[in-house]
Amino acid sequence: MKLDTDYIEKLAKIINDNGLTEISLEDGEQAITIRKDVPEVVTVASPTVAAAPAAPVKVEQLSGEEEPAKPAPKGKAVTSPMVGTFYASPSPESEPFVEIGSEVKEGDVVCIIEAMKLMNEIKTEHSGKITQICVKNGDPIEYGQVLMYVE
Repeated sequence: MKLDTDYIEKLAKIINDNGLTEISLEDGEQAITIRKDVPEVVTVASPTVAAAPAAPVKVEQLSGEEEPAKPAPKGKAVTSPMVGTFYASPSPESEPFVEIGSEVKEGDVVCIIEAMKLMNEIKTEHSGKITQICVKNGDPIEYGQVLMYVE
């Protein structure tokens, strides 16, 4: 087996044309492996040379503790109409607009979302009691993200 660049390019074309991710060839004391998913991986080894190391494996550390189950949401969701930053109060030293258990009427301001340096008051579309607040003060918020529930 001749291991010149033309031969390697032909093998790479075979991988692409046939939807393969890897090709390996052996001829006597020479071997070649080409992998599509790992950039620039061409391994040439003889029986006396160790094989190339495998790609690193991502390992997640698991703790022995399980997260407590979140309570099922109760009520109607108040969602964000924009991307921004959630603020529970009008200023850092002020009390929050609402807390769990607060009674609200339709149209009451429940929080502020800062977007592009503008403070946007978010009003509830439902009357009732706040049963759950799903975000923390200063959290980044996505469009349509649930902020809290009103029952």
